[in-house]
Amino acid sequence: MTTLDLDTVRQPAEPLPRYDLVQRGFHWSMAVIIIAAMLIGLYCAYQPPGQATRRFLLEWHKSLGLTALVLIVLRIAYRLAKAAPPYLDRLGRLNHAAASAAHLGLYALMLFMPLSGYWNSAAGGYSLPFFWLFQWPRIVPVDKAASHVAEELHLWGAWAIYGVVGLHVAAALWHHFIKRDHVLDRMLPRSR
Repeated sequence: MTTLDLDTVRQPAEPLPRYDLVQRGFHWSMAVIIIAAMLIGLYCAYQPPGQATRRFLLEWHKSLGLTALVLIVLRIAYRLAKAAPPYLDRLGRLNHAAASAAHLGLYALMLFMPLSGYWNSAAGGYSLPFFWLFQWPRIVPVDKAASHVAEELHLWGAWAIYGVVGLHVAAALWHHFIKRDHVLDRMLPRSR
């Protein structure tokens, strides 16, 4: 008969702190919308103006962008009401500061990009579609110079969001596959 060594008995693990269903829904739906808008915008940037396919894709791009704007406003409101779950594994100070800066940058860009895109289209006298269901109201006057400024800002913002989203994805994969901590797990569905 062997004795039971209590030090080797595994205690049940505490449940992993996760973002709630609403927070995960905002995150993943916005990820799909933003990445689709980014890819469409990048493709359209290299197509000749006036081409029917480019115009059609830009209607999608604008619709996705303004959808993202509505969602980010709701997401920020929800985030202010509902805190993020704690980390299961401690992050170092530098790691935590980098994550906070990246998230603030992402939130800022998720507001800036649709607003600058809206300003470009509205001031340029272009359409403001929502998936061919209606046109968003034009709250800025038509002004070609203002449209050009907004277009330039939107272009520079696009490069910024490509970089920040790329870093965000790389960091999530680094945490998951290299560090093997539970940072990404907080945003994934529960595993069985």
